Amino acid sequence: MKRNVLKLCLVFLGCCSVVLFRQTEASAEKTLKVLASTFPLYQITRNLTVGASGIEVDLMIPAQMGCPHDYALTPQDMRKLAKADMLIINGQGMEEFLGAPLQKANPALKIIDSSQGIGQILQYSGMEQDEHKDHDGEGKHPHDKDLHEDEHEQHHGGPNPHLFASPRMAALLAGNIAKALAEFHPPGAQVYAANGQGYSQRMNRLADDLAALGKRLANNRIVTQHGVFDYLARDMGLEVVAVVQAHAGQEPSAAEILTIVKTIRAKKAGAIFTEPQYPESVGKTIAKEASIAAARLDPAANGPEQAPLNYYEQVMRSNLNILGKTLGSSN
Repeated sequence: MKRNVLKLCLVFLGCCSVVLFRQTEASAEKTLKVLASTFPLYQITRNLTVGASGIEVDLMIPAQMGCPHDYALTPQDMRKLAKADMLIINGQGMEEFLGAPLQKANPALKIIDSSQGIGQILQYSGMEQDEHKDHDGEGKHPHDKDLHEDEHEQHHGGPNPHLFASPRMAALLAGNIAKALAEFHPPGAQVYAANGQGYSQRMNRLADDLAALGKRLANNRIVTQHGVFDYLARDMGLEVVAVVQAHAGQEPSAAEILTIVKTIRAKKAGAIFTEPQYPESVGKTIAKEASIAAARLDPAANGPEQAPLNYYEQVMRSNLNILGKTLGSSN
């Protein structure tokens, strides 16, 4: 009798061991679902996870979207958020559209701010005029501000979130993301660290080439579409004398265009650079009125659905060539 009981106990323990082993194995094999808020962060994260297993990287907003200054979450976005384990964001106010819906979709979601701890954050350029005056020219009482004005202050009166358009800053973003991935997913820590180091080195070499070009340019004074190239301009030693759109996506008025033209002439700017994410007609009009060159620079804020891993580098190398041809060389 005792032997039978002992056999039953051993069989029971064996079954428990198998179940526990399978549960542990299933837990170890669980795929980490990482969501990137924007195309630039998605491309960086893809590069950092090459060769890693047990991780899946997806993009939240459409690849063709560009900077999501006025974006609104869709039901598809909410479903992606609900399934994700980690969300990598740009930070510096870029993802204000998330807000309360994010908590509703997935309260347990781990959020990684890729800009956290990065110093020398710039303020938006081209904000000389005071846009918070009423018709009598007097400043409004703080309680009289409407939602549009609050968004303007956050988007275009505060920190500039376009770090990704600078290879130098992209290297820092990659370092932050690689560190977060390693902490949250230890099995791939070595891969993320190695990839992060390699990617940052490539970004810094690219930044060095752009900085070297900046020193050779015949004219370093430029006009841009909006504040997306402020960090790149700083890295290259360029001076942004004016921006076409104080609000991204909002065309300037006739009076504002006249002011930009006057600034270009006074500052002797060399060229105006538009972006493929926005219509170039106004930029060309300003260039014609001011008698300066016009060209397009791509901040790589968006791209094709199946972009190659080196897409960002391809775009920035093209920008380097365009800058050199448009602004000339002093050598």
